[in-house]
Amino acid sequence: MKLTKIMAVTAALVALASCNIEKQISYFQDSTPESEVLLPPVQILRANVADKLSIIVNSKDPELAAVFNLPILSRQLGVSNSIGGGQNQVAYYTVDSQGNIDMPILGQVHVGGLTREEIAAMVKGLLVGGNHIKDAVVTVEFANLYVSVLGEVNSPGRLPLEKDRNTILDAIAKAGDLTINGQRNAIKVYREEDGVQKCHIVDLTSANNVFSSPVYYLRQDDVVYVEPNSKRARESTVNGNNVLSIPFWMSAGSFLVSVTTMVMTAVK
Repeated sequence: MKLTKIMAVTAALVALASCNIEKQISYFQDSTPESEVLLPPVQILRANVADKLSIIVNSKDPELAAVFNLPILSRQLGVSNSIGGGQNQVAYYTVDSQGNIDMPILGQVHVGGLTREEIAAMVKGLLVGGNHIKDAVVTVEFANLYVSVLGEVNSPGRLPLEKDRNTILDAIAKAGDLTINGQRNAIKVYREEDGVQKCHIVDLTSANNVFSSPVYYLRQDDVVYVEPNSKRARESTVNGNNVLSIPFWMSAGSFLVSVTTMVMTAVK
């Protein structure tokens, strides 16, 4: 009879611990079937200072369009700094400190704060309106946009932004998801806004918090940092040069005393 009570108490403690672990690692715990969350305004990537743009102009007259495509030799600057795989490559336009690019014939063109579509439409308007190319087709791509994902993820590093809309979930997925030791309820996203570095907190255990966050849509140069949970922090202390702190051992002892008390009470 006493053994049965001990087993029952032990099973209850294991179930309680399992439930606590699930709450720590499961995403979107407040989601229910058919639940809805209002998303923040869509943030499409916009050109910033030092961004590199691939602007390719096409026309029925290739020679006329080629003037605006900045041809360079791959052996001079290297394929990694150019677009395409042939001998004749297309260089990038770099956005200067004033938000401008310098295009052949057109001169200074202000692109700062504009999306790819807006830049393409503006350049086409200048080409057609200035009687340079009547049938111009302009394609614009961002060439060097990244976010950094650091901390407790499986593949930390700088990750390219490959589409106009990029979410924090996209970045975490590209980084191979969080490790089991990543703290899911306090993801930090660092973003420069108006000359100030701001830190936003995202709780992956709450769908409402994630999808309504102002940093749900990432921008170029954002930094996503996943802090280690308490378990990882303790492991780091054990493996380092310092022994675990006295408060840790006091807490562990208190926990063991509590469990022993519960077991002894159950078997009386």
